[in-house]
Amino acid sequence: MDERASWDDYFMAIAAQVATRATCDRKHVGAVIVRQRTILSTGYNGSVRGLEHCDEVGHMMEGGHCVRTIHAEANAIIQAARNGVAIDGADIYITASPCWQCFKMIVNAGIRRIIFGEFYRDARIYKVASTLGIELLQLGEGQKGADEKKVPAE
Repeated sequence: MDERASWDDYFMAIAAQVATRATCDRKHVGAVIVRQRTILSTGYNGSVRGLEHCDEVGHMMEGGHCVRTIHAEANAIIQAARNGVAIDGADIYITASPCWQCFKMIVNAGIRRIIFGEFYRDARIYKVASTLGIELLQLGEGQKGADEKKVPAE
């Protein structure tokens, strides 16, 4: 009989499924906001509502980054706000670590725990998370939740 997935692995797998909806082919990212083992909101990286997507018309590049899309974390926070769902004190599962801008949004939204898959690009999040008492966990490729790594402050 197979062992049940840990809660962290379960929600990260859902975030990976959410990422399959992403519309920027440079990187597919999914996010799931959870409180007390209940999904509150999801988001993936995609264009502004009603506008064309990268995979339809190409990228809008600035400084080596596509700026046509809204990041998955921001979309999950926006989706919660649109639906009147409070996310203060929640956890967020993201397939890639948040960029600096999304990290700041996550913190100000009151999310207290950030669980991510791959490290993406901004190491500033480690020190600031530590300073603010925000828990950062990186789930390794193919690892079970029991093998999660608390990310040290740098």
